[in-house]
Amino acid sequence: MESRKDIANQELWKMKPMRNLEDDQLTKHSGETSMLKRPVLSHLHQTTHFDEFDCPSELQYQQELFPKWRLPLKIAAIVASLTFLYTLLRETIHPLVTAHQQYFYRIPILVINKVLPVVSITLLALVYLPGVIASVVQLHNGTKYKKFPHWLDRWMLTRKQFGLLSFFFAVLHAIYSLSYPMRRSYRYKLLNWAYQQVQQNKEDAWIEHDVWRMEMYVSLGIVGLAILALLAVTSIPSVSDSLTWREFHYIQSKLGMVSLLLGTIHALIFAWNKWVDIRQFVWYTPPTFMIAVVLPIIVLICKAILFLPCLRKKILKIRHGWEDVTKINKTEMSSQL
Repeated sequence: MESRKDIANQELWKMKPMRNLEDDQLTKHSGETSMLKRPVLSHLHQTTHFDEFDCPSELQYQQELFPKWRLPLKIAAIVASLTFLYTLLRETIHPLVTAHQQYFYRIPILVINKVLPVVSITLLALVYLPGVIASVVQLHNGTKYKKFPHWLDRWMLTRKQFGLLSFFFAVLHAIYSLSYPMRRSYRYKLLNWAYQQVQQNKEDAWIEHDVWRMEMYVSLGIVGLAILALLAVTSIPSVSDSLTWREFHYIQSKLGMVSLLLGTIHALIFAWNKWVDIRQFVWYTPPTFMIAVVLPIIVLICKAILFLPCLRKKILKIRHGWEDVTKINKTEMSSQL
């Protein structure tokens, strides 16, 4: 016979809170379950000294291990691996093959720090891309009552995890960038630059446009990281429960798009005039920052198109229950055929 403590443990561990990091009101109107508050079993605490972290052994094997993190982790691992191999080819293999110069010391810091921002901004774009696809699907169906495809529904339910992983890689990118002056190779290069300036008899090495480029893209990166930190904090259940739906939606949707926009501009300013520099295209391959901004720019353009009044009004009408009868009839007729 099970003891009273085991029964209480099983009751508590079977109650799972459900709250997702959504950026659109379509989550609110698509029938997704809201947060279920965990009940406070005060009488059990008083009588049995109940410990909520003590999970019964028979339930440990019944619960899945990070089910919503599997897809985001797989995507992040794939993007990081491909970007690392691509950057390794450009930064170390190319100099070794063409000029017989060994730059493998770049791998721990320089190569990794070029991978991190690409993964971060790609995952952040993947947070808001399913909202765009869902809006297009609703416009096509003319109703909000038709279910989304399984892959889209699964993608939308893991947006919180995509966002947290994006914040994680962005923090790593900031830390790696701050470590640049501490590298011994950087100090040697600094001495070489100073010696070359003396040899060229230059008293001032100031380059105005380069100074402005650095100031702007660093500032935008800091602001974008701060907004990402705000998004990550508000995704914590204890914080999100203290917000109204309107407040939560405003932070996750509006500020989330602002962070994506700032991150994209941050990458574009970092590129500056490198877009037309032929030396950047090693072995006819574009630099990583060009590849990194493709998906975010697509998401931003699609969001801007969907924000046009002619489309925005129709999307809001559909999400408030309006149905396009002509499209529904066409769908029913095609299904019957």
